[in-house]
Amino acid sequence: MTPSDAGTSAAGHSGHGAAWDGAQLTVDARGHRCPLPVIELARRIREVDVNADLQLWADDPAAAYDIPAWCRMRANTLVATRELASGGTAYLVRRCS
Repeated sequence: MTPSDAGTSAAGHSGHGAAWDGAQLTVDARGHRCPLPVIELARRIREVDVNADLQLWADDPAAAYDIPAWCRMRANTLVATRELASGGTAYLVRRCS
């Protein structure tokens, strides 16, 4: 996480109790277009412990639909979203299985 991203506020989902700094892994998929952010999420979520969080950064507008849909299909939880000061959106995803 860059210092300019550290102070951004939650948007979309509430973000209350979200462990942005406690995410076990941060994946920067900015600059990649659909479906690559979701493919990166699917590939890298395996590196995170069950009940731990992965933070995915994406700037593709389709990610706003793709990430929540992927979480529902794979029984993971989209904990929160927030805008990044450096551009794009951060998605905090909890691995549930």
